Amino acid sequence: MMTGNLITPKTKELILIYLAGRKEGYAREIANYYKMSLSPVQNQLEHLENSGIIYGKHSGKTIIYRFNQRYPYYKELIKLLEKVLLFLPESEKVKLLVTRKTTKKKR
Repeated sequence: MMTGNLITPKTKELILIYLAGRKEGYAREIANYYKMSLSPVQNQLEHLENSGIIYGKHSGKTIIYRFNQRYPYYKELIKLLEKVLLFLPESEKVKLLVTRKTTKKKR
C-alpha cells in the first residue's frame, strides 16, 4: 500500500489517490481505472461520503464525487495524498493525471 496501513481498506486508499489526481470521479470510472469490481468502489465511496471526506453531486444518473473542502482535515489529507502521488511510478502518474474525457461523435 502506498500509505502503509494509514488508510484502509486498499479500495478506499485507491479512491482517495484517484480523486487527488483527477479532482473528481464516478464509481464506474474509478472501478474501470483500477480494474476492480464496481460494488467495493461504491461501498467505499458511500463510506467516504458518510464520513464527510467527499461529496457526491448528481449529473443525470451518475454521481460525481469530489473532496469536501469543509472536511476538518481536508488540507492535511490533500498534502498526504500529494506526497503519495509524488512517489507513484512515472507511468502511473501520467496515466492518473491525464484526465480523459470522451466526446460523442455527431452523426
